[in-house]
Amino acid sequence: MFGFQQPQRSTGEIFKQIFFSKNILSRLILINTAVFVFVSLVNTIAWLFRVDQGNEVLSAVGQFFALPSSTNLLATKPWTIITYMFLHEGFLHLLFNMIMLYFGGIIFLEFLDERKLLWTYIFGGIAGALFFILAFNIFPVFEDIKGIAVALGASASVLAILVAIATYAPDYQVNLLLLGRLKLKYIAIIFIVIDVFSMSAGNAGGHIAHLGGAFYGFIYAYAFKNNNDLLGFLNNIKFPSFTTQRKHRRFDTTRPETGRPMNDDEYRTKKAVKQKEIDRILDKISKSGYDSLSKEEKDLLFNDSNK
Repeated sequence: MFGFQQPQRSTGEIFKQIFFSKNILSRLILINTAVFVFVSLVNTIAWLFRVDQGNEVLSAVGQFFALPSSTNLLATKPWTIITYMFLHEGFLHLLFNMIMLYFGGIIFLEFLDERKLLWTYIFGGIAGALFFILAFNIFPVFEDIKGIAVALGASASVLAILVAIATYAPDYQVNLLLLGRLKLKYIAIIFIVIDVFSMSAGNAGGHIAHLGGAFYGFIYAYAFKNNNDLLGFLNNIKFPSFTTQRKHRRFDTTRPETGRPMNDDEYRTKKAVKQKEIDRILDKISKSGYDSLSKEEKDLLFNDSNK
């Protein structure tokens, strides 16, 4: 979707970067893909042995992990509020979501860290789940199907990431095939408008969940830009050893992740965002003292002072 200019690499190198890099983005993509492969394999084995799947729309495994709209069913399967955001039963559904997650995640990590990416994915998915459940139990149009409707897929989490970074760096520009250069804020608005006007055309539950993810992404990024980290209490949670913490580097005009130098607009946008983050850290010190800073905040302040 995004027209980044990538250096020439083999297919194997590209897949290795996407699936096996030691970072949160790669792990999210790998988990979603692994779940899809697992579900597909189980469904194939069940078909070979003529095991009754019990549902023509969703497999038995899918029914176990998908999010039900019925609050009674949800009470018996509370784990689905998390598992649904990693579940796909259609290859094209998985492919589109992972493409969006990869390129949206790359832009997200240009400005924010891996922890925020992970929590945005998780809480964006939870927000999408809550919107889905509330809508199906409030609006009369869903009365006849609320007992059987389910949600699955990473779309709400992915849209949360896209809207969050579009809110945080709205003027950042990307190249879209056929459309040319567009600012992130316009891309986010397009997706939201599509979801709003597509609800009555089909898959209303999916579009409502998308809007829930978008709502969370906007609220979180808007608050963070205004020096209020809604998820700051999670900063001390230790990640597994397979993750790597992004190190703040001396600001320059290159982008080694993509191999393409930043243009003037991107340079100014990134510099302004970084300065805003420095100002936020200094304001935090004045209010709560230096010891209140996280390790990442201390590193960023130290590296900036050593320019």
